Amino acid sequence: MRQQAHGGNLVWAAALAGCPPSAILDFSASISPLGPPNSVLAAIGSQLSSIRNYPDPDCSDLRNALSHFHNLPSEWILPGNGSAELLSLAGRELAELAATVLITPAFGDYYRALAAYDAKVLEFSLLVNGQLSVVSSQLSGVSCQESVVSGQLSAVRSQWSGVSGQGLVVSGQESVAMNDLSSIINKGQRTTDNKQLTTNNEQRTTDNGQQTTDKGIILNNPHNPTGRLFGRDAILPYLEEFALVVVDEAFMDFLPPDEEQSLVEFVQDYPNLVILRSLTKFYSLPGLRLGYALAHPDRLQRWRSWRDPWSVNTLASVAGVAALADKEFQAQTWKWLPPARNQLFEGLSQIPGLQPLPGIANFLLVQCEHSCIELQQRLLKQHQILIRDCQSFPELGDRAFRVAVKTPQENERLLKALNGELGVMSYEL
Repeated sequence: MRQQAHGGNLVWAAALAGCPPSAILDFSASISPLGPPNSVLAAIGSQLSSIRNYPDPDCSDLRNALSHFHNLPSEWILPGNGSAELLSLAGRELAELAATVLITPAFGDYYRALAAYDAKVLEFSLLVNGQLSVVSSQLSGVSCQESVVSGQLSAVRSQWSGVSGQGLVVSGQESVAMNDLSSIINKGQRTTDNKQLTTNNEQRTTDNGQQTTDKGIILNNPHNPTGRLFGRDAILPYLEEFALVVVDEAFMDFLPPDEEQSLVEFVQDYPNLVILRSLTKFYSLPGLRLGYALAHPDRLQRWRSWRDPWSVNTLASVAGVAALADKEFQAQTWKWLPPARNQLFEGLSQIPGLQPLPGIANFLLVQCEHSCIELQQRLLKQHQILIRDCQSFPELGDRAFRVAVKTPQENERLLKALNGELGVMSYEL
């Protein structure tokens, strides 16, 4: 059975572990362990009889709930069958531009969405000489790869100078420069012979002095897989320089409102801004597939014309309405995450051969001195625990893995299993 690039493939994991899928302790998918909220389960139960009818194609109740939640007119909101569907629609529009810039390592689904429409991709890498490094909390001295997406990714090494020089500044208490990420890159990373590009806080332009108004950009905030948070003031300049800016905020709701760096408040000011959000990770609803896009109504109307009429099913829609109204669950999650993440981070730090990276999301990226593919298989076969390998992030190779933050008891089970298996792997060397 083929393993998918995404986490959460319990059928594949159970086949390898020789147990039922329900027996797998899944750290590979970054889903909150606290949900689904009782309010959501009750809402779903109350609407089971409605599945005999077609769902509302306009998702009117859900859009109204999101309108209230974000203080944004409902016509600026488009719910979707998970943010993955909306990303595909964004990919179709981005493919109409000359190229799309990706900040790499990048979520693998970005490549999928762009490849589906033969979009051209320009990779703006955090890698410098094979390592992740940010100088003065900015993307200074980064190298670029130009890649053409046509069915499969084909790298064409060349220098590209049409990207904004405004650095992506890491925000808040996570403002430590990302040069501590340098250790997660191993011998298997993709490299480039291109000359480095430096910014010096000046705007990058093409050779003819024009801005990159014929190109788009996709970035995620918080960043996946590093878990770092980019300051909104560092992202805003891109809105002046790119024809279309897609910001994936799938993990933003794990930060309380006074700490998040969302661009939602700017969406009405920039018709070239698209924000993608997920309702499945925070509220533990990945099986229902529910996300939404925030963008100019004209763009969203165009997207509607491209997709099936009933993308969001009835139960997902009522679950979303209930979830958005559950302030108690939201507060509970914001209270749970920091200490649970700290517990996991400290535990990982104490295991020989591991080096976790600080982050603000509900997952941690971890450097490992051993093969993470082998470690993943050992954990499955011996402990029925699934971690996320980083094979979908080619820059990271086989010496990094990602784990979700779960309950203290589940975190301890993972730490104990990791300590034991890594000890065996070290002894066998």
